[in-house]
Amino acid sequence: MIKLTNNQKKILRSKGHTLKPVIIVGQHGLSESVLVELKAIMEKHELLKIKIRIDERERKQKIIDKIIDTSNAHLVQIIGNIVVIYRGFDEEPQIILPRQ
Repeated sequence: MIKLTNNQKKILRSKGHTLKPVIIVGQHGLSESVLVELKAIMEKHELLKIKIRIDERERKQKIIDKIIDTSNAHLVQIIGNIVVIYRGFDEEPQIILPRQ
């Protein structure tokens, strides 16, 4: 997986700003049904906003890492309990990123 440049992340952050969270991870953590839903949504959207309702910092970071690993996505941004991830489509991407 190619790493995103700072310029590409900047563009994705600006596009992600207007999105509403489509997945909410509750106090019970990352269940199998949430992972299945994540995979289904990643088939339709390249850029996702996820809300994680967990206060414990280490536990939240483990959940974010698992989301990134499971979805093969790039971490774009973390602000508080909101995470923005990106995985471009192989064929006909919706979001065209500059090379640099």
